[in-house]
Amino acid sequence: MKTYNIHFIRHGACEETRRGVYVGTKDVPLSKDGIKELKKLDKEFDYPGTAVVFSSPLKRCLQTCEVLYPAMKPIVIDDLRECSFGEWEGRTGDSLKSNEDFKKWLAGDTSVKPPKGESGAEFTRRICKVFQNIVDGLVKTGNTDSVIVTHGGVIMTLLSIYGLPQAKPFDWAMEDGCGYSMRIMPSLWMRDRVGEVYARLPYEKKDEDDDGGFDDYSVAYFDEV
Repeated sequence: MKTYNIHFIRHGACEETRRGVYVGTKDVPLSKDGIKELKKLDKEFDYPGTAVVFSSPLKRCLQTCEVLYPAMKPIVIDDLRECSFGEWEGRTGDSLKSNEDFKKWLAGDTSVKPPKGESGAEFTRRICKVFQNIVDGLVKTGNTDSVIVTHGGVIMTLLSIYGLPQAKPFDWAMEDGCGYSMRIMPSLWMRDRVGEVYARLPYEKKDEDDDGGFDDYSVAYFDEV
């Protein structure tokens, strides 16, 4: 039976996130340094090959696709965008620390939403629906390798729900331009809606005599999750 490798990659760095402000659906570009760092990662490490690239519609993700997969045209999926922070967009946590709703939201209350924004529950429903559609589409078409270029919040949330080993969202945190590889086995997916997270991205470059297989990258590769 086929297995399906899905590689999650977080977009590169933006000036706004480096300044510690909340940036969700605001369409900011990669910074010049962010582009340089992605190119350096691509030169020094290996990103997985793929038959298809899915991307958030936001500029910082599309620019990441251009750097890492320049020969491929990504399939843009609107619901892969980051959570909408509404009126909290562009503000720092420090500037919001006296806001009672912000305190509840930060503590994990999924019913609380930023003004004109999206609650944690709404965000989770949206991205779970689109991820399940992606997996079902891959199984239907037979594409066994795919890349999803999206946002840190999207990746952490999806892996906390569908990933094995089980871990909380912030246990799946990653740096800009980095991510994780997940292996979907159809029988396990149909029964439990889970997949094995087996490697961090990007990969260490392989030796010339290596066969290039994925078996070297098991869950044991993780220092800690």
